[in-house]
Amino acid sequence: MIPYWASVLEAGSSPLSVYALRLSPGEEILTSLITFVKDKKLKAPFIITCVGSVTKATLRLANATALNTDEIIHLNERFEIVSLVGTLNEVAHLHITLADKDGRTIGGHVLGDLEVFTTAELVIGECVGLEFTREMDDRTGFPELAISSRTKQAWP
Repeated sequence: MIPYWASVLEAGSSPLSVYALRLSPGEEILTSLITFVKDKKLKAPFIITCVGSVTKATLRLANATALNTDEIIHLNERFEIVSLVGTLNEVAHLHITLADKDGRTIGGHVLGDLEVFTTAELVIGECVGLEFTREMDDRTGFPELAISSRTKQAWP
C-alpha cells in the first residue's frame, strides 16, 4: 500500500485574494462562475462560501464512474443552497448540497442548470501563488486536480 503522503499532490503556501459576487434571479451559477474566473484571469480559484437559492439543478451522483457517468439527476423545484464547494479552474469541479421545502437534502457533482431563484451570494478565493489545472488520472478515469507553483513575477 502506498503511504497517503506519497500520493498527495501539493505546492507551497500561497497568498490569498478574495472576491465577492452576487448573482440575480435567472442567472446560471456555473456559467457565471466560469465567466468571472476568465474575466479576472484567476489561475487557482475556489469557492469559499455560497448562500442562496435555485429553481433547478443538474447533478451527477456519487455512484458515477468514468465508464458509467449516467447517474445524473435533473431537479426542477426551489431549493436553498446549503453548501457549494470546489475548484474553479477551466474545468470547474463543484459539489453542492441543496435543501428542499421540507429540509430534505440532496447533493452531488454540479453539471449545470443551477438557475438562481432569489440570489446567490458567493465568496471566491484565489491562491495567488498557485495554478490549478486538470490531468487525467488513470486510477480514477477522471481529469483530477494538478497543482503547480507560479513564480512571483507571474502574480498579478
